[in-house]
Amino acid sequence: MQTLILRSGLLLAALFMSFTAQAAIPVKVVVVAMFENGELTGDEPGEYQFWIERLKLKKMDFPLGAHDLHVNDDGVLAICTGGGVTNATASIMALGLDDRFDLSNAYWVIAGIGGGDPLDVSLGTGVWAKHVVDGDLLYEIDGREIPSSWEYGLIPLGAKEPNQESTGWTVDTIVYDLNASLVDWAYELTKDHPVEDTPAMKSFRSHYKGFPNAMKPPFVTIGDTLGASTYWHGELLNNWGNDWVKLHAGEQANMVTTNMEDNGTLTALHRLARTDRVDTDRVLVLRTVSNYSFPPPGKSAAWSTTAPYPDQGLPAYEAAFGLGNRVVQTLLEGWDTYRETVPGS
Repeated sequence: MQTLILRSGLLLAALFMSFTAQAAIPVKVVVVAMFENGELTGDEPGEYQFWIERLKLKKMDFPLGAHDLHVNDDGVLAICTGGGVTNATASIMALGLDDRFDLSNAYWVIAGIGGGDPLDVSLGTGVWAKHVVDGDLLYEIDGREIPSSWEYGLIPLGAKEPNQESTGWTVDTIVYDLNASLVDWAYELTKDHPVEDTPAMKSFRSHYKGFPNAMKPPFVTIGDTLGASTYWHGELLNNWGNDWVKLHAGEQANMVTTNMEDNGTLTALHRLARTDRVDTDRVLVLRTVSNYSFPPPGKSAAWSTTAPYPDQGLPAYEAAFGLGNRVVQTLLEGWDTYRETVPGS
């Protein structure tokens, strides 16, 4: 009798596990936004609201996240991680371990606003990254105490001075290389997609005389992104950012946008990939420029750090949705191919 009960219990457990596995929702595309203004719908939009409203996504409870998840029957799942590296890391890890979803074939479209280097881009520009670099993991000394021969007081872990290769202790999560072929595919798909220009944007960028790329109408390009929990700003730190990205991602790399989450998101995704829960060859990072990373001539860094974004950043939110959704819809339309074959491969 005990043997029969044991066998029955094992059979029920196996059936339950089989049902649970079959019940996992197969996700085709995960859209990752970072923050929202106010309510998730019906008010001033942030990065998340357009996706919910325009793709008619339905709420799913997500107690371990900063906000609820949203999904639709087409295979799209959207998450808003909460702002900052720690929120992004925790939220993405929680999603990746959520057994309600099968994310093994999902593409990840990380789409949000960011600062733009005036040496490279203008307001509203959409930038697809090939490298995501962490700007937090370093030594720092106060600017009033740096040696006179140093340009800034930020030093790589394991190095002795700024912009020097590490020869000592460091960590292996400072740079993540994205699938370059997939990034090229996304860029080709979206490079002619219209990006909104407005009178406020034109007026603001007109102050960047001597910076031709900053004075252009918005466009779409490829360039790398530097993440940090600190909202840094100014021309001297911009010089550091450009040096830092080249130091860690290679001379071909170029810091074009700044953000406060992507290094955390990529760290979580790469951890999840160790157990094949996600495929990091299917990750895209799009940042659209809401503000510049240093001030125009004649303005101070202190003023520029907290200056209002032209049009409250709305054109950048629109660009993040418009360019990101172009990729999302193309992946959905070609899912019979893209489920097994990554675009550009």
